[in-house]
Amino acid sequence: MNDNEKKCGDSSCNKSSCEGCQHACSSSKNNELQFEPSNTGSTVKKVIGIVSGKGGVGKSLITALTASAVNKKGFSTAILDADITGPSIPKIFGIHERAEQAPVGILPAISKNNLKIMSTNLLFEDETTPVIWRGPIIAGIVKQFWSDVFWGDVDFMFIDMPPGTGDVPLTVFQSIPVDGILIATSPQDLVSMIVEKAVNMAKEMNIPILGIIENMSYLSCPDCGKKIELFGKSKVDEIAKKYNIENVAKLPLNPEIAKACDNGNVEDIEVSELSNIVDYLINKK
Repeated sequence: MNDNEKKCGDSSCNKSSCEGCQHACSSSKNNELQFEPSNTGSTVKKVIGIVSGKGGVGKSLITALTASAVNKKGFSTAILDADITGPSIPKIFGIHERAEQAPVGILPAISKNNLKIMSTNLLFEDETTPVIWRGPIIAGIVKQFWSDVFWGDVDFMFIDMPPGTGDVPLTVFQSIPVDGILIATSPQDLVSMIVEKAVNMAKEMNIPILGIIENMSYLSCPDCGKKIELFGKSKVDEIAKKYNIENVAKLPLNPEIAKACDNGNVEDIEVSELSNIVDYLINKK
C-alpha cells in the first residue's frame, strides 16, 4: 500500500484511500500537502485566513479592517476574496471595475490606498450577477485566484473565506500555504458554539490560530459611554482561554463603520480595538 492508499484515520470516513479525498483526518495530515504554486513573478510572504463558523458575523468587515490596518503600517497588503458566491470585499473598498488580463496573469484591483484585491465581483459586467456554481468549480476558482493572479510582491495576504468548515476552507488549507487564521465571531451563544467547530477544524489541519475577533461585541452609549451588550454577554474570553488563544479583540457596533462600508470607504476607518492583533501579526516571525 503506497502513501496515497493509506486507510483513513477517522472511522466516520468511508473512503478506501486518501487520493482525491477532502476529508480532514490524521491520515491526510501524514501525507505531504502539495500546495498550488503562486503566480510566476509573485511573492507572498505571509498568508492569513479569516474564518467563521457561520455567516452574518462580519467576517468580510473584519478582513477589510485588519488588512487596511496592516496596509497603513507600510506593508504591501492584498485580499483574496474566497467567498466566491457571496463576495462583498470590492464594494467595501469602493471598487466596481472589472479585473484585467495581462501577459503576467490576471491583475488584481487596486484600492485607493494601494491594497490589492481579487474577487468574483471583479469578473462580471454586472456585480449583482449571481454565482451559481457547484463546489468543485468554486474550489478551482479559489486556486486560480492564488496561482493565476499577478499579485507581485506582497507582505501580507488576507483570505476572506466563506462561513463554515466546508469545501472552500478545506481547499484553501490544502492548496495555499496559510500561516495562520483569525476567527471572526459575535456574542450569541449559538455563534460561540459554532466557533469551536472552526477552532477544531484548524487544529485538525494543523493551522495556527492567531486570534479571535468578536464583532458587534457591544454598543457604546452616545450619552454616558456605557457599554451595552445588545446580543448578550460575550463568550469569547472563555473560548480563547479554553483553547489557549492569547489574542482577542472586541469590536463595537458603530454606525459610522457601517456607513463607511456602504460608501466604499472602509480604508478611512481607524479601529483601535484591532491594534494588538495587528501588531502581533506584524511582529510574529
